[in-house]
Parts: sequence; C-alpha cells; structure tokens
Amino acid sequence: MFMSSLTQTAIVTRKVIRYGIFAILFLIIGRILLTGAVSLYKKLFPAPPPPPTVTYGKLPKLVLPATDVPQGVSFTLETAEGSLPKMPTQAKIFFMPKPASNLLSLSAAQGKAESLGFNPNGRQISPTIYQFGHRDNPSTLEINIVSGVFSISYDLNVDSEPVSVRPPVSEIAASLVRSYLSSASLLPADLTGTTKSEYLKLADGKFVSALSQSEANLVKINLFRKNYDNLPAITPNPNNANVWFIVSGVTDRRKQIIAAEFHYFSVDESQFSTYPIKTSEEAWRQFTEGKASTASIGAGKEGDNIKIRKVYLAYFDAGVQTDFLQPIYVFEGDNGYVAYLPAVTSDYYGE
Repeated sequence: MFMSSLTQTAIVTRKVIRYGIFAILFLIIGRILLTGAVSLYKKLFPAPPPPPTVTYGKLPKLVLPATDVPQGVSFTLETAEGSLPKMPTQAKIFFMPKPASNLLSLSAAQGKAESLGFNPNGRQISPTIYQFGHRDNPSTLEINIVSGVFSISYDLNVDSEPVSVRPPVSEIAASLVRSYLSSASLLPADLTGTTKSEYLKLADGKFVSALSQSEANLVKINLFRKNYDNLPAITPNPNNANVWFIVSGVTDRRKQIIAAEFHYFSVDESQFSTYPIKTSEEAWRQFTEGKASTASIGAGKEGDNIKIRKVYLAYFDAGVQTDFLQPIYVFEGDNGYVAYLPAVTSDYYGE
C-alpha cells in the first residue's frame, strides 16, 4: 500500500511538472505572438500624430532666392523610386532668438577681433558696423557688433605670398578653420554638418574653380549646419554655406585666412511648434505651376527639359536674421538645378 502511494505521488508530480512546463511555454509563445501582432498592427495602422500645435500663429513668409529660369524650360519627374516620396503630415518650426544690442556689444566685438588676430582698436563704419585692421598683414575684419556677422578680406595686391604656394588638402584646411574659430569661441555646436571644399586658382585676376589641389592657389571651406529633426539645413545658394573661409598654404598662420564670411544665427532647439505641411503631390503641383523659387539653374539653358531626380524636405538656413527655422521642399534636377518651395501649408503664412 505504501509503495503504491509513492508510485501514485510520483506520477502526479511528473504530470504537474510536465503540464507546468507546457503552461510556461504556452505563456512565453503567446506573449511573443501577442507582442508581434500588436507591433504589426501598429505598423500597418499607426496611431495618428497629435494635431499640430501652431503655437506661433501665422508665420512670416520665407524670402527664398530667385534665379531667372531661361525661356521654354520644362520639367519632368524622374525620381529613383519612380514616384513622389511620402512625407509626414507636419514638421517642427524652431525658434531663432534675436541678438540684442547692449552697452557691451562693442566691447564683445573688440574681444572677438583680438582673438581672431586683429587690432581691437577699430573704426566705426555705421551705427552697427566696425572695421578692424590686422596687427601684421594687409587683412581687414568687418563685424556687425549686434548680429555678430563678420567678413575677412586680404589685400593680395599688397602681399601676394598667400597665393604663391599650394594650398593644404581640404581636411587639413577644414581643421585649421575650426581651430581658428574655436580660438575666438566662435564655433557653434550646430555648425558641425557637412564640410564642402573647393580648390581655387587665379585666372585673369579672378579666382575660379581648380580641378585639383596641384593647380590651385587656395582652398575654400564651407561649413554647413547639422541636421535638424533629421532634415538637412539648406542655404540660399545650395553650393555655398553661410559660413565659409578661403585658406592659403603658407606656413605663417597669420596669413592663412585670406577671406571669410560668417553669417550665423542661433537656433533654439528647445523651443519649437509643429505645423501642417503640404503633401508631396501638392508641392509638385505648385512646383509645376511655377510657384517654387529657383536657387540654382545649373547648366540649364533655353528650351531644356530638366528631369527632377530628388524631392525632399529640408530646413532653410537663410543666412540673415529671421524669427524661425522653417522647412522647405527641395527639388533637385539634372546638371545642378535646384529649387525651393515653402513646406508649411499656405494658410499658415501671413502677408
């Protein structure tokens, strides 16, 4: 009797363990299947985004570049996908704080000039523009003491040494430019996007593009902004950044910066509002109706049929003081053609 009871207990125990394992496996597999089903459902039927906040009300109209298009030019959509891309229904509008003038504006500009190698005792050109001469070279810095925009020029007629040697390779020149700006605390954290270089040579008293470093006199370094909300920042001239420097290959660091333009305005990424944007189909319709602004005609000429290869969203980095960083549609075509169109729906723009 005792042995029979033990045998029965063992049988029951084995059954409990076996069915317990089955139950655990069932729960695990069920959880995996349920999670997969929920993920698939969310992918096939994603929840709609919250409605746009439109906190800033009517937006100021974008002032986009306007390049004349030759007569008779037509356009054909021929993207790699064979159709227009699917775009989100809304995009972020970032706030751009305005720099304010104060009693320390001139002092701050003098400090920047000195850090960049110029004599801090400048002369006033206008209420907000001051000019500073270099300590040692025929170089001039002109700076807006309110906005911080500045330019540098070098008189090569007085000293042609900077164009007498081969320029550095673009990577070294870009590093030199960043170091130069950092030394004056003028390298913003978001000025870390694409770096584009162009070799230049002297021809008939003008600088033109050189095919290679070996035939160049100087190298131009363009510093673009980083991406915002996974969208690139595009300038009025798609080939040039709003911040660029022309660099010489001389060993004397005081003579390495030959020219520069620094048009940078800060973006507050913590302050933004969402706005509805046009569908790609609506944007293409407006493009074909001639409502886009041509930023670069490239090699296009009268009567051409330009094939549009890419349509995408970007942020327009105007290079001048604006209230907001706004999205645009970009249309890229053959032979360097580029056009811009405001992306926010038209009823959210003021007069």
